[in-house]
Amino acid sequence: MMILAGLGNPGSQYERNRHNIGFMAVDEIHRRHSFSPWTKKFKGLIAEGTLAGEKVLLIKPQTFMNLSGESVGEAMRFYKLGPEDIIAIYDELDLLPGKARIKTGGGHGGHNGIKSLDAHCGLNYRRLRLGIGHPGDKSRVHGHVLGDFAKSDAEWLEPLLEALADNADMLIKGEDSQLMNKLALATGGKADEEKPGQASNAPKPTKAATPQKTGQSHIHQARNFNQPKKLPESGPMAEMLKRMFGKKDD
Repeated sequence: MMILAGLGNPGSQYERNRHNIGFMAVDEIHRRHSFSPWTKKFKGLIAEGTLAGEKVLLIKPQTFMNLSGESVGEAMRFYKLGPEDIIAIYDELDLLPGKARIKTGGGHGGHNGIKSLDAHCGLNYRRLRLGIGHPGDKSRVHGHVLGDFAKSDAEWLEPLLEALADNADMLIKGEDSQLMNKLALATGGKADEEKPGQASNAPKPTKAATPQKTGQSHIHQARNFNQPKKLPESGPMAEMLKRMFGKKDD
């Protein structure tokens, strides 16, 4: 059994907030697949169904974002599952709108919902981050995440959520690369996997940026006093080196 947890805040006033993209994602999965009606349990709304031949519990914690882990952790313990059986879907400020990334474990990145899941469920659950973009100034972050999506956001938001729901089987089967490709294509881009220590939009180094190792010249050897000096004793090179490094007559 898998728990698919969408994170957000309960209540109609938060329904279209950027912070609620996790709720929107599991709602779309619920609409497009044969899940039971939403019912109240585990301090959340839950629905049961099957994806990729696996029993799946959709859950939308109703504890408010900062206490999401209380709800998901209660469900995890009831079904005697571990963090490896949980997939959390939530908003990511540090990804461009429409971009998506998935990984197992990692830091919370300042996301209070993820801090709560870490505390109540452990760390090694899978995390599907859906980009909502950064407002550009730290002082504007609160208003940004708790602000509604603009009408123009529908151009990428709807295709992203629809593609995620249509390919939810891949999410359950762990076909992460294939899923990222589907989501990228749906939003008019191409998948670019995030590598450890590399920002998602950082330019890739070119061949010219990597220095090539070459053999040391006789001149370099002569200047490297930490290595034994094996210099030519005769010939044009020997004469040149004598002129360059030999003592001058007073």
